[in-house]
Amino acid sequence: MPVLPQIDAFKDDLTAIRRDLHAHPEIGFEEVRTAGIVADKLRELGIEVHTGIGTTGVVGVLHGQAGPGRRIGLRADMDALPIQETTNLPWRSTVAGKMHACGHDGHTTMLLGAARYLAENRGFKGTAIFVFQPAEEGLGGARRMIAEKLFERFPCDEIYGLHNAPNLEAGQISVFPGPAMAGADFFDIRITGKGSHGAMPHMGRDPVMAAMSLAAALQTIVSRNADPREAAVLSITQVHAGSAYNVIPEEAVLAGTIRTFSEETGELVRRRMREIAAGTAATFGMTIEVDIRNIFNVLVNHDAPAQAMAEVATEIVGGANVLTEPKAMMGSEDFADMLRVVPGAYAWVGHAGDVPVHNPAYVLDDGILPVGASLLARIVETRAAA
Repeated sequence: MPVLPQIDAFKDDLTAIRRDLHAHPEIGFEEVRTAGIVADKLRELGIEVHTGIGTTGVVGVLHGQAGPGRRIGLRADMDALPIQETTNLPWRSTVAGKMHACGHDGHTTMLLGAARYLAENRGFKGTAIFVFQPAEEGLGGARRMIAEKLFERFPCDEIYGLHNAPNLEAGQISVFPGPAMAGADFFDIRITGKGSHGAMPHMGRDPVMAAMSLAAALQTIVSRNADPREAAVLSITQVHAGSAYNVIPEEAVLAGTIRTFSEETGELVRRRMREIAAGTAATFGMTIEVDIRNIFNVLVNHDAPAQAMAEVATEIVGGANVLTEPKAMMGSEDFADMLRVVPGAYAWVGHAGDVPVHNPAYVLDDGILPVGASLLARIVETRAAA
């Protein structure tokens, strides 16, 4: 079975929705317009709608007409990124400094497409739960929805999500069991020394030199402390210090991210960061404060749901285009938090775009919309009756 014919018939409607969302991006917990559009479209389909979950989250509930069955959750993220778009497309962002550079406008549209199909074809068992989540981009939208009783109010037997993938070929879908995306921490390290004249460094304690030494030393954690069979990344992505050519500043700040696939490796990296920072502080005679915050858990696909998603993907794009060999990504995704509560799986859907996500020139291929919508719709039809 290729893309569902009924979804293919309204693909132009999906494209129009996606491009409208793209032109009006909203970042995490500010998705007021987006959530309003989602809620309105679900109501037009006769779907029970609940709003304000996790601030701007929306949940739709649709009961099938084929009798009792399981409750299958489908999730899409809605937020954009604080990036200035450079595509110059007719439907480019109209909001300065904000852009759907990760394709969440497409994910939202795919889930609306699946909801439309299921609302117009209610011959499935059980219940479909449509979860439109805010603030996936590092702000904890999934955790907030869960904290606000998402799964107590809307119990799910399984839950599924997906992401567009410009790194895959158009028509390919990747899904596999086990660890699929890394857990992530963000960190800030504040180094406080003693400022002085740039010509008289002996009169102060230079936090810039301590920061340079610390940055180099932190890189030895992955190369010399972590088990080389366990993937880990420690990236310093920000360095802030000073404001004048002739002033040694009072403080310097390093910030960045840690990525791992196991809690044990993550804890090792966090412990060694603090130990090395303490040693650096003693060496340079200054104060170093280390703040490490867990942002994403490791995303782990459950065995049976991952297999089920691969089988549905085979119906839609053909077995040759379904990639089931485990190939975990160092990127992170807060759908991982939902998978810690409810079993399910997460897939990547390839498209014709060739610019990576989180890039100001990123372009989503609208041809992916009916593919993703079909995948989500068929998951409900197959798994609710399982």
